[in-house]
Amino acid sequence: MIYEGGMRFIDPPEIKGWWVVWLGIIALVVDGLTALLTYSMQKDSVNIRALFLHNLSDAFASIAVVVGGALILLYDMRWVDPAITIGIASYILYLGLTEIGGTIRTLMLGSPLDIDTDSVIEALSNVEGVLDLHHVHFWQMGEHDASLDAHVVVEISAWNELEKVKGGIKRTLENEFGITHSTLEFEHPDHSHKDAHTYGHG
Repeated sequence: MIYEGGMRFIDPPEIKGWWVVWLGIIALVVDGLTALLTYSMQKDSVNIRALFLHNLSDAFASIAVVVGGALILLYDMRWVDPAITIGIASYILYLGLTEIGGTIRTLMLGSPLDIDTDSVIEALSNVEGVLDLHHVHFWQMGEHDASLDAHVVVEISAWNELEKVKGGIKRTLENEFGITHSTLEFEHPDHSHKDAHTYGHG
């Protein structure tokens, strides 16, 4: 679109202003209604937010098209058409760049931004039977789903009750932090990793 707009600046074509105005009005009505329908749902979903922003940008573009068509009709300002084209393309590029970060983080299994990892470690350390945690990894598994991997050192007195300890950890993760998927490796205090880092890579 930017290239096409640049070429139209160099050699402005003949434009039917009324066609531009009426098509812009029709597009504005459709995009405006669609944006209203998706507005209430866009706060909780990256996909819906992308759809909302797409329709919103289309609505603004339609307004620009209507104004541009009017200027062409009234003043024969044909340079307005390529200017609007470049403006719309630049705006779409901007929206894409602002939304792509979260998507890349999910695809690359990055650490979730909305989870206080120190609070998670503290809460898990207070679970009955847990002596220590290390090699903890947090992953962004989906739009609203996070995962945790961890090595858990279990108190000697709780070694024969690993299922109880695991249940306590999983309940804490789900109830306090909304983490519903976890992979836990239990270690006996006599054979645990010494001087291991609390957090692993990821």
